[in-house]
Amino acid sequence: MFQSFSGSSRRPRQVNLSGQNLNPFAASSWTPSASGAQKTIAHAQQERQQRQQERERLNASKRIQRTWRGHRVRKELADSRRQIWDETCQRDSSTNTDSTFVEQIQLITAFFSPRRQDDLSRLVDLSQRISQNGFARVLALPGVQSQLLRLADVTLEALQSLLPQHPAASLQLLVSIISRSPEIFPRISRKYYTFLSRLCTENAGNSVNRDLILTAIRIPLADFDVRSREGGRVLPAYAAFAFCFLTTPNLSAILGPLNKLAAVVDVTLLSAVLVKEFSSSDAAEIQHEGRLWLLAHFISLYRLQLRDSQEPEYIRALSIQLSSSSSQIVGRIDVTDPEVLQESADSDDAEISVVPPLPPFVKAELLSLVNQASISGLLAKFNIDYAKASVAGEEDASLLASYALTLLRIFPRRGDEIRMWLYLGSMTTSAGEIPALKFFWQAMRKTSIFSAIRADSKAALTLLRPQTQFQSTEPGRDREWRTILLFLELYTFVLRFTDDEEFLQGSQPGFGESEGPISRIRASALSLDEVKPLTIFLKNLAFTTYYNAGELSDDDQQTIEGGLGTYFGTAPTSRFQSQEPEETTKRLAHRPFAGIAGMTFNYVRTIVTGVMRMLYERDSRRRFLPKGHWLMVSRFDMEGFIPKVVQEEERQHEVREEGDEEEIEEDDEPSHSRNELNLVGMARPRRAAQIEALRKQQMKAQRKKELATIGPRLEVLQNMPFVIPFETRVQIFREFVYLDQFRRRSGNVDPDIWRMSVMQQAHMTPTHNRALGQELLGRHHAKIRRDQVFEDAYEQFYTLGEGLKEPIQITFVDQFDTVEAGIDGGGVTKEFLTSVTNEAFRAEDGPNWFVANDQNLLYPNPSAIDERREWMRKIGLKESSAEWKENIKEVLRRYEFLGRVVGKCLYEGILIDIGFAGFFLLKWAASGAAGSESGYRANINDLRDMDESLYQGLLKLKNYTGNVEDFSLDFSVTDTVSLPGEPTETVTRELMPNGVNIPVTNENRPLYVSYVARHRLQVQPYLQTQAFLRGLGEIIKPSWLSMFNQSELQTLVGGDSSEIDVNDLRRNTLYGGVYQIGDDGLEHDTVRMFWQTMKEMDDSDRRKVLKYVTSTPRAPLLGFSQLNPRFSIRDAGSDEERLPSTSTCVNLLKLPRYSSKALLKQKLLYAVNAGAGFDLS
Repeated sequence: MFQSFSGSSRRPRQVNLSGQNLNPFAASSWTPSASGAQKTIAHAQQERQQRQQERERLNASKRIQRTWRGHRVRKELADSRRQIWDETCQRDSSTNTDSTFVEQIQLITAFFSPRRQDDLSRLVDLSQRISQNGFARVLALPGVQSQLLRLADVTLEALQSLLPQHPAASLQLLVSIISRSPEIFPRISRKYYTFLSRLCTENAGNSVNRDLILTAIRIPLADFDVRSREGGRVLPAYAAFAFCFLTTPNLSAILGPLNKLAAVVDVTLLSAVLVKEFSSSDAAEIQHEGRLWLLAHFISLYRLQLRDSQEPEYIRALSIQLSSSSSQIVGRIDVTDPEVLQESADSDDAEISVVPPLPPFVKAELLSLVNQASISGLLAKFNIDYAKASVAGEEDASLLASYALTLLRIFPRRGDEIRMWLYLGSMTTSAGEIPALKFFWQAMRKTSIFSAIRADSKAALTLLRPQTQFQSTEPGRDREWRTILLFLELYTFVLRFTDDEEFLQGSQPGFGESEGPISRIRASALSLDEVKPLTIFLKNLAFTTYYNAGELSDDDQQTIEGGLGTYFGTAPTSRFQSQEPEETTKRLAHRPFAGIAGMTFNYVRTIVTGVMRMLYERDSRRRFLPKGHWLMVSRFDMEGFIPKVVQEEERQHEVREEGDEEEIEEDDEPSHSRNELNLVGMARPRRAAQIEALRKQQMKAQRKKELATIGPRLEVLQNMPFVIPFETRVQIFREFVYLDQFRRRSGNVDPDIWRMSVMQQAHMTPTHNRALGQELLGRHHAKIRRDQVFEDAYEQFYTLGEGLKEPIQITFVDQFDTVEAGIDGGGVTKEFLTSVTNEAFRAEDGPNWFVANDQNLLYPNPSAIDERREWMRKIGLKESSAEWKENIKEVLRRYEFLGRVVGKCLYEGILIDIGFAGFFLLKWAASGAAGSESGYRANINDLRDMDESLYQGLLKLKNYTGNVEDFSLDFSVTDTVSLPGEPTETVTRELMPNGVNIPVTNENRPLYVSYVARHRLQVQPYLQTQAFLRGLGEIIKPSWLSMFNQSELQTLVGGDSSEIDVNDLRRNTLYGGVYQIGDDGLEHDTVRMFWQTMKEMDDSDRRKVLKYVTSTPRAPLLGFSQLNPRFSIRDAGSDEERLPSTSTCVNLLKLPRYSSKALLKQKLLYAVNAGAGFDLS
């Protein structure tokens, strides 16, 4: 503790009187800016560094000297051996003795250098002399045996250096060595087939010795396979052949038809090798283009061998390659299709780079997988395997089902054709031959998964967890899932062209039909007794996938680019070869759903939801299931359901806002176009950009999963709303609207209070900028001419966009710009909105934005865009001009504005007397669906709502018992375009690529019916419909619309079509003038007579009165308490000759004080039927 023996811990003071600084670490006068300690440390570090550099220079000089001496010695030794070689050649120039060959082979394997031209000449000369004496005899010499590996190496190096020249003798020497000693081939296999690939590529324009190349290919494969199997080793020859040679582009153009190559290749061994190699990381080094050529050549070799059936090993190898190259196939196979080219031409996105199409050979071989013969062969093989009734047979059958599902995922544009060929197939069972759809239904019904989920809605979670959380699964469960998914894919296709009569009658003949042969559709149809358990299964399964989405969602992992997962023994590989260890581990752990390539949990969920929705839509159109069948209220606490749903909506809104802020911050950073990311030689920046894109994608997926986690009830409501009672959903919808109004208007929902708050906030700004508030309110105010309501509304309100949600003020003026007189009770907005909709949807003159069907229900005019295009051609505009595009955009902006107007009516609770076609309303509901598969799907029944005659014609074609080729139909459709005062013109459009050359046959007519329905309902009106839905979605969130079906949406727009409840209307009526109820609580005598008259009327007259006052004949969904503004009655004087009049803008009935009930009824009915309106007396 003490530093001295004195007992004092205080350090004694030291006084230096010499004037010298004895502290070496102290600062001196020469280094006033640094302390002495820092200077000493820096000096020591510098000296240490100098010593280290000196040692490194010394060691480097030693290594250089050592390397140089070694090089010089080796060079001198090699030169001496070359001299001996030359002397040997001069000495034995006339005779080629065995000893000479042995000596020269030993010499050349010792001194050969592929960089020296003289060595290359020596090897070529030696090859020619060996050829003259016989390869087999020379290579069998005792002194040569030990040199064969080295001789093969130097020969291969020489051949690679001589390219594009290829001395035949040298190549024959190499082939002979491999044939003589196949055990050395694994050491040079990759280099060997890489050389053959370069030989073909670099001599593509020249003539090559095809027989010699085929021999070079054949020898390692033919001579090595037996030994490799006996030794139990992996087949290196086939692996090298696949990855180094079959990846060569255009082999068929170089070698000619691949028949000869197919004759020397064992595709079964090749399949086994591909499965093994793709299961490891060895295949990751192959470039995307090489994988495509490998896949195409593999398909071609198997096809050219004319196998009777598709072998399981081939299916495994094919599936695994399709999975590996799926991103390239999906993105490029349809690039040259007219439909895709038109989409690219109409796109305004300048950053979208042109994707190169697949090479013709690759595309042709890939499409050979989805023709009728291939799919029929697949079904035949499936039938054979399933009939084995063994574990191996079930496994092979399951593999084929998995392969069929893989084809559907990899070839989405050919999906309908694949489904059609599967649908047309038949399967043999103990009960005889049955349609494929029925077979898969029976197989699905027998699965334990179907039985468990059907019996208990909570069982689905236990069965889905292993498929989504990387847990080990039982092989039997995977097989069952594949059977279920394949059935759902087929059933989705069949439902699209099955009309309601066929669906409801099932496989039984209809009334009045003969008992003869039934159609394929009837034979495939399920009975209603079978449909009911199917709907229960789908309902329970779909409910779990949405209610537990946060737990089950797979974050949209790109398994379609990864592989088949553990089922085929494959770990998915990322396109980005450089990854963080944790990220790589996660990707390797991912497994596609049921081991099917590209099959994600989200896709399974959407296809399950899609089939369920199609069945629900049929039931809502023509009820065949008991009332309450779709409800699942037992899974919820319905007492607190609405508040919990509103709370989930608020939390999701907060998460979305946070996500939007992050995206805005990221958008401020410099971005890279696709062309920049594809530059050659920029691997590191490109990889970094790709990883960044992947990170953003994962963040979006994570946010989506978070939204699903915090909103399970919302997920159910938006995707399968029919499990909740309709009245509950309407209340939720109104709560959502109120919540949105509360947010947007800062708590001031009332329009007048909101306007006052805007002016107050503007006045309270530091600059007292009242003009800012006036400008905001000014943009929400418009002067509207009565004879130009729609055009004036469009001109003044279109730019508001989403701002149309805010309260608007309307002033009606006449043709002289004089303001109309009238009472503004705050309901002029209603008058304005109903006037806009009436003019836009019902105008007899002017543009036909919407057209009506036979039931007077409206839908977007399918020919609107075609008519505008034809009009522009008439006036001489070019399709590539800016005016052309602007005209098209102008038409679409009108549809978008109409969508906003209808959305505004829904937002404000204003009913409009407009009826929309059912198929059009279905698109409203589908606009908020979670995935395209669960969105709107055109079917023949919806076509009935558009064109009854076309519907009947397609029914006759579908059920025609003769040969439909007699009608000379093809896969094209004719659209008509008519302009005012001009003759009607026709435009022929193909329903599929090359459709005009594909005749409609008895086999493919279901596809034709489906494609015609899709064209009329989806393709032709696509732009108009999307523009309308875009405008509607700006006011009403699509997810809110998805809570209702088509009939419920119509009720939401126009009111309840049930009988008018007079008592409810009476309870929710306001009175004015002398009709106001006083303190005694008694109604005026005239008011009492009015209500007595209303009760005595039949429902049709009540509706007339209601429409007379409110402009719509239907009541609000939740009763007249929701009518906005409220139904009102005020006195109109004591003149009994005066007729009742109305102000529909405020739902006001002006009723004179009549003395008798009979007179009141007479005057009221006269006014109603005569169409009396504002101030008519």
